[in-house]
This record gives sequence, structure tokens and C-alpha cells, in this order.
Amino acid sequence: MSTDRPNIVFILSDQHASNVLGCYGDDIVQTPNLDRLAAEGVVFENTYTPSPICVPARMSLLTGRYPYRQSCWTNSDALNSDIPTTAHALGAVGYHPTLIGRMHAIGPDQLHGYARREIGDHITDWYGGFAYSLGVLDKAQRPFKESLVKSGPGQMSYELVDREVTKNSLAYLDEIAEKRKNGNNAPFSLNVGFMLPHQPYVADPEIYKLYEGKVPPPKLSRPEEEGDDTYLAWWRAQTGLNEVSEEDEIRARTAYYALVDTMDREIGKVLDKLEELDLLENTLIIYSSDHGDQLGERDLWWKQTFYDEAAKIPLIMKWAGELKSGERRDQIANLVDVSATLVDAGGHAPLPGIDGKSLLPVARDGDAEWSDTTYSEYCTDGLLAWSGGRVLQSRMIRQGQWKFNYYHGCPSQLF
Repeated sequence: MSTDRPNIVFILSDQHASNVLGCYGDDIVQTPNLDRLAAEGVVFENTYTPSPICVPARMSLLTGRYPYRQSCWTNSDALNSDIPTTAHALGAVGYHPTLIGRMHAIGPDQLHGYARREIGDHITDWYGGFAYSLGVLDKAQRPFKESLVKSGPGQMSYELVDREVTKNSLAYLDEIAEKRKNGNNAPFSLNVGFMLPHQPYVADPEIYKLYEGKVPPPKLSRPEEEGDDTYLAWWRAQTGLNEVSEEDEIRARTAYYALVDTMDREIGKVLDKLEELDLLENTLIIYSSDHGDQLGERDLWWKQTFYDEAAKIPLIMKWAGELKSGERRDQIANLVDVSATLVDAGGHAPLPGIDGKSLLPVARDGDAEWSDTTYSEYCTDGLLAWSGGRVLQSRMIRQGQWKFNYYHGCPSQLF
């Protein structure tokens, strides 16, 4: 076992459903780079988001705390700057934590412990900032029917942002290699934040063409026992999902597959650069996403639900010499555990008040003791346009083979 602190490369995507990934069993999508990472590392089969929406999930990843423990529940909430994060912890033990790309923190603190940040987010994250428009794709980036109606081959700006994220990440690794040549062998910490495959469901025409006619319609229909009094029935009506056609759904699903393919190609460039510069030795590489996407299953899209398509996320770890290759783990985990894992790998004591537990013991030994229980929550404050002014509190508990979804004021679900 290595006694030196590892280099840490953490790659985080946005809205990647784990079931649209070759190493998780999809035989249509082409993800050779993530599949290679999985073949050389450990795949976690049952990892959940702390919240099936961007900001609280990402802030929970930073802090290792569930949303209710950091008072950050919605996409309108700012994480308090006095809450310690993984970046603070890694900085405290000598890393120079660097973030290139998406974080999606609200408020004036756009670092939250990172010593260096490049590219930034796709929107203003300041209170009182101006809402942005994607022109002809306006509303297609939100949970509205327009994201399906306006889907298909084309060019959207999120992909362009990701290209810049990749470009800057490669340049950063070149910097590290140059430092190594000059005798500076200090371990580095790099977080790479991609926007893809988040909607709009609009993808490069050439890549879209590779999937056209190959992506099947959703497998799961709306549950027969689901009544009009459920939250999910209201959500479909509120966002216009009852008005979309099967043609819209197939086109959007095809574009999503192409977006996952596009993202995998960008990730491949980062992995290839690490190999080219001989930076893989004692390097922990982790890939995950903030939440998944329903992709039409049960007549639902985007996130905002506790069904596994939206709440479950991919998690792959590779650490040559420390973790075995080609292994899989079925333990129930959460993004807050990924936070604890990053801190543990860096050699810092656990963050104060943390809910997550380091996954390194389980990654090393599938028989290691682990509590197969996790939690997720989704709340709205009625401020965002797609919430329809509705204030909602909902929560999920997964324990072993059981899962309970609670929607305040509406019927619950037990699986």
C-alpha cells in the first residue's frame, strides 16, 4: 500500500443516468473511455444522489452533508461559506485544489475552498443576476416540454463550454508535467466539471446520426395505480409532459445518447493526457454525476424524482496499485460518501459534521463492513418558474432491498 498522498482527479458530469453507460449494461451507447476506466477500477452499482437536482446535490458533495444538514435544499439556496468542504480539507493537507468547470454554487462565494478555479458556470450564480437565454433553445434547458419538442441534431452552448473545460484541463495537466520535470513532485488535486449530458437534448449531428434509429422508446409506462392526487401526476401536468409525442421522446432520447457519447470523448482526452504525461502513478481517478435522468421512463423526464433513473448515479474509481481492476460493488452509497472518500484519500481527518463515510475500505474489499442505508431529499421553494409556485418537501430512504419515497401531502411509495 502506498504511503504517499495520491494525485486526485475527480470528474463530475451533470445529469448522467447510470443506465446509459456501457459498463452499467447499456449495449447501444458508445462510452469506451468510461468503460476503460471501469475495467481498470471498481464500479459501484447502487450509488444515489443526496438530492435529484443540481445545487443541493453538488453542495452535499462539497460538504459531505445531506441537504437538510447544510440548509441548502433548492437551486435558489446558497451554501454558507463557513461550512468546511472537501476543497478546504485537501488544501489544509498541502494540495492546491483546482476546479475547472462546473460547480453551480449560488452566492458570492464561488470558491468554497478551491485555490484555483477556471471556466466557471454557464449562468450567473449571484443573487439578483440576470436570467440567461439559449435563444431558439430557450426553456429547453429547463424542465419544460420545450426540451423534448426542441430536441434533435444541432449545436448547443453546453457542449461548447465542455470543450473549453477539457482544453483547460489538458493545459493544467501540462503544467503539472512541467513542474515534475523541474523537480516539483507535489501531489495535485483536479476536479473537472462537465455540463453534459444535461438538456437541451441537442447533440452534434454526426454523433446524433450514429444513434438515429437505434435508441428504443422507454420501457416503463406510467404505473396503473398512480392516481391524479400524486405529486408525479401534478409534475407531468405542470411541465407539459402530457403534451409531448412519442416522436419527441425518441428524438430526445437519441440526442441524450449522443450527448453521453460526446461527453465520453471529452473524458477520454483527459484520461489520455494523464497517460501521455505519465501522471497515472499513484493517481486516484473518480467519475460520477450529480443525478440521473428519467428519459421518458414512467412518462417522466429530467430529474426531480426518486425513481432510480433520476436518483441513482454512476460511480467509478480507479487507483492503480491500491484498487483491484474490474471489480464491482453492490453496496448502497451516496455522493456524500464520495466526499468522505476524497478527504480520506488525501490524508485529512473526516470533515466535522459529515454524514458520508469513506468508500475506500469497500473499494479495496467488497466484504468490508458497510451500512446499506442511504437518504435523498428533494424540496422546492416555489421561486423557480418550473415549480409552479408549489412548495414541496419529499424524501427517500433506501435500505437494503427496500426503498420508501415520501411526498408531503401526497401518497407515498414503498418498493
